[in-house]
Amino acid sequence: MIQFSDNFTLAKLLRFTLPSIVMLIFTSVYTIVDGFFVSNFAGKAEFTALNFIFPLISILGSFGFLFGTGGGALIAKTMGEGNREKACQTFSLIIYTSIGFSVVAAAAGLVAIRPITIALGAEGELLENSISYGRILLIALPALILQYEFQIFFPTAGKPHLGLYFTLSAGLTNIILDALFVAVFHWGLEGAAAATALSQCVGGLLPLVYFAGKNSSHLKLTATKIDLRAVFQTVTNGFSELLSNISMSLVGILYNIQLLKYAGENGVAAYGVLMYVNFIFSSTFIGYSVGSAPLFSYHLGAKNWKQLHNLLCKSLAIILSVSLLMVATAFVSAESLTRLFVGYDQELTEITTHGFFLFSFAFLFAGIGIFSSGFFTALNNGLISAVISFLRTLCFQTAAVLILPRFWGVDGIWFSAVGAEIMAALVSACFLIAKRKQYHY
Repeated sequence: MIQFSDNFTLAKLLRFTLPSIVMLIFTSVYTIVDGFFVSNFAGKAEFTALNFIFPLISILGSFGFLFGTGGGALIAKTMGEGNREKACQTFSLIIYTSIGFSVVAAAAGLVAIRPITIALGAEGELLENSISYGRILLIALPALILQYEFQIFFPTAGKPHLGLYFTLSAGLTNIILDALFVAVFHWGLEGAAAATALSQCVGGLLPLVYFAGKNSSHLKLTATKIDLRAVFQTVTNGFSELLSNISMSLVGILYNIQLLKYAGENGVAAYGVLMYVNFIFSSTFIGYSVGSAPLFSYHLGAKNWKQLHNLLCKSLAIILSVSLLMVATAFVSAESLTRLFVGYDQELTEITTHGFFLFSFAFLFAGIGIFSSGFFTALNNGLISAVISFLRTLCFQTAAVLILPRFWGVDGIWFSAVGAEIMAALVSACFLIAKRKQYHY
């Protein structure tokens, strides 16, 4: 088993982070699989509703990243300091706190989903379809939040491959049930939502059973005590990841509103296809950040500055290489991926393919912003991480999507992500340079 204290070569770093990357990609597959089956077996109206309501569900699910990233950094740092017992107590406190929060959030969401969806501009068939899909996912919200947490806690526990197995099981469950519920039984949106909810239970509840029992990882659920300082550190340190995910969801809602204005429901459907690709590509960067974070946190706690520098240099090389590969892949696969989801509608196919080419340039710059935010979270500097996330996912994106369409119409919407990611990459580079002496990397 790879130890945090090892000297990490490029190959060893990739082996350690690969399970986290695959885990995050498979999590994004939930919505993509739902979208594929709903679009092809239920219809364009249902497909549009799925993409319209999903950002709202994502906002609530994002709290799993808050507890996971903020808590994971604190736990790994504690292990680096040599206090394994305290690390387990902190781990347990975070899990128990997140369960309580998720139950309350799910109940509030069920009450508020209709007025919120109406406020976002949905009406008629779009409104009812959105609510039908959203309500089922809200019931499974506690499992979703736990799943996001455990995707981060498994690498922290020294068991990234085990986390991968749980996530693969959940993803396969979703694929099989989507095919059964939507394609065979023709249950439409409700069937797709039920498939996703059940698969989230596999990814969120089974790991809970694992950590509750005797296991060979660095962490286990134990009796704990209220530690408001640890909870505060977790929340403040993980706030940047929460902010990043909430902001992406809010921006997604804003994109939908702008696209309804400039391109109608076809624009919302086209954006849904682009977001599926964006989910996978962004999940690659997020997965790498999640997988490498315990290493940065551990060596920060151990004050091993040489290894911290080694990990950062190799990480930046990986991010740059993957970014170039993603842009090339997007260009080559744009039309084929578009036809996979909406090939039955020629007008929609043309709109989506055109938007795909313009949007793809964002992948060249997105990695540095995502990684930098996760890097500073791992260093327990939640403030800088939050600033990067806030600027990247909310400020720059919001400004771009509101301003650029005034000049370039729908093309301005597709270009918005590109402009925002360029600005975020520049801000991230400035912080990395400015803080290199403080953290000795």
